[in-house]
Amino acid sequence: MKTIIKKLIFGTLTLSSLTSCGQSAKKIEQMEEKAKTLTGLATATFGTGCFWCTEAVYQEMEGVESVVSGYEGGFVENPTYEQVCGKATGHAECVEIKYDPKKVTYLELLEVFFRVHDPTTKDRQGNDVGPQYRSVIFYHDAEQKALAEKTIKELNASGAFSKPIVTEVTKAEKFYRAEEYHQNFFANNPNQGYCAFVVAPKVDKFKKVFKEKLKAH
Repeated sequence: MKTIIKKLIFGTLTLSSLTSCGQSAKKIEQMEEKAKTLTGLATATFGTGCFWCTEAVYQEMEGVESVVSGYEGGFVENPTYEQVCGKATGHAECVEIKYDPKKVTYLELLEVFFRVHDPTTKDRQGNDVGPQYRSVIFYHDAEQKALAEKTIKELNASGAFSKPIVTEVTKAEKFYRAEEYHQNFFANNPNQGYCAFVVAPKVDKFKKVFKEKLKAH
């Protein structure tokens, strides 16, 4: 834990202006198919704003077998993207991650979570504004809850961020898979405007800061 806190304090928290083309869509689809056949995988669910960004970052991480974009934390069943964007369903855009605990720990996933978005802005990431873009950790067991809460407490105490962290720590309940055109969005649309100017810099930042945690290509 102390190592992670130190990295966050002294690491670069600003986004790079460089771009990245990400993994190919075919490779990601193969990764997801493999995840369906594996046992012993754990689940983590995070919301860091637009799920296109979150998905693209975690797909690059060693030990992560699949990343699915979706909605969680609301009160409407089977919400559509339009409903969630309407800000009336209570859902957050998030990703459900299947990962191999033998290759990557939940604490390492948390480290990436706090590094690739601003956890101090309520219901907002950059120009994306609304409750669907809130910073949130949906925990799946008591250990995940304890690690998330401890990390937030220590980051606040350390002064890693100039403002208090507002990330919600909420029990995971029903996760709804987003529409298919949202899945692997960055890999399928690397030249789309939002991908080129918002998603790509975050992916590039992840690759630079977490070189030792990247998948081999």
